[in-house]
Amino acid sequence: MEPASFLVEVSEKEIRRERQKARELRASQWWKRKRATGICHHCGQKFPPKELTMDHLIPIIRGGKSTRGNLVPACKKCNADRKYRLPFEKPDS
Repeated sequence: MEPASFLVEVSEKEIRRERQKARELRASQWWKRKRATGICHHCGQKFPPKELTMDHLIPIIRGGKSTRGNLVPACKKCNADRKYRLPFEKPDS
């Protein structure tokens, strides 16, 4: 499988920094309240809050940041299915 090529070049240093920011936000009350709804942003199904993961709408590797406006709760299946795609990009079939 070929590595994905994207229009934005993101350094390993930037990726590490954004992942660290995401870890910090994961511990915040803001994230705990957001996840407490139990609803996956992508499929709309209800899950126990602990089963929801933090998903970047614009993935870090595509230039996305770990900010409140770019982070949503997602079920593990939706998060894994999206991989590095943007919200409007179709999944591999």
